[in-house]
Amino acid sequence: MATIYEVAKLAGVSPATVSRVFNGMGVSDEKTLAVRDAARQLKFTPNRTARTLRRQASEVIALVIPDIENPYFTEMARGVEDVASQAGYSVVLCNTDAQMEKEAIYLQIAISEHMAGVILAAASDHTNLDELMATGRPVVAVDRGTGYDIDGVVMANRTAGQAATENLVQAGYRRIACITGPQHIETAYERAQGWRAVLARHFPDADLDELLRYSTFRVDGGREVMEELLALPDPPDAVVAGNNLLGVGAIQVLTEHGLTPPKIGVAVVGSLPFTTLTPTAVTVVRLPARHMGVTAAKMLLERINGDDQPARTVVLRNEVQPARASVRG
Repeated sequence: MATIYEVAKLAGVSPATVSRVFNGMGVSDEKTLAVRDAARQLKFTPNRTARTLRRQASEVIALVIPDIENPYFTEMARGVEDVASQAGYSVVLCNTDAQMEKEAIYLQIAISEHMAGVILAAASDHTNLDELMATGRPVVAVDRGTGYDIDGVVMANRTAGQAATENLVQAGYRRIACITGPQHIETAYERAQGWRAVLARHFPDADLDELLRYSTFRVDGGREVMEELLALPDPPDAVVAGNNLLGVGAIQVLTEHGLTPPKIGVAVVGSLPFTTLTPTAVTVVRLPARHMGVTAAKMLLERINGDDQPARTVVLRNEVQPARASVRG
């Protein structure tokens, strides 16, 4: 028997579009004809049970995120909930701890509970959405991509890394380290690439591999790699933290060593959720997390209501709040 994927390939559309056609959802006439023609050629018979379940989709959406303790994702969740609630939908918050196993369980629950759609900050670049996509339920990626042809809302991560680093360079720092999250996470890698591009331009002889540390996106990760950097024979005179919690961990260690800014410069991608430093001591590249949640929720509701335009990605810009103190005085 032919599969939904074979029909999609022959029709030149996504599996989700095939599912929408047979679920009676809004799809353009051109795509509907292509799908039904491909189905006839392949003698494809849609799963009628699945069609019935789809029509019974609840007014509930799942928000799947890697770390609910991170204020960045909490702020994002508030944006999602605001939009969903206004439209009459409830939001189920699913915390994966960046574990693919937990993520897979939550995605399966979204299917079995007939949730109307999913907003997902993927735990890995190997996240598997095949089964969810085959149901026809819309999915919107947030914060990082998935490799699937779905809607997405992301930050300008490379630009954020560049802005944070450039600000430290202009403040007079020269040996600038970078601490960021796991290398396989898109946001961590891209922010590090932004840091690397700025230093390669200003200081082409710098040993960037020695100054770059990948870790977790959590406070303890920031603490661990900051200690490693300070133990170098030639420690850095500044550091770019790839997210808010890494920044907190790095600042904790610097404070313990009596090296608070501007003794060592600090730039953080994302707002600092808690610190004893004055707000003007650290450069902050602010990320509009709540706006990301609002945008993602609106895109998901459009899909739930039958929008069949090609998948699109919205890139949100950041705002730099520079530190007032610098090594130049």
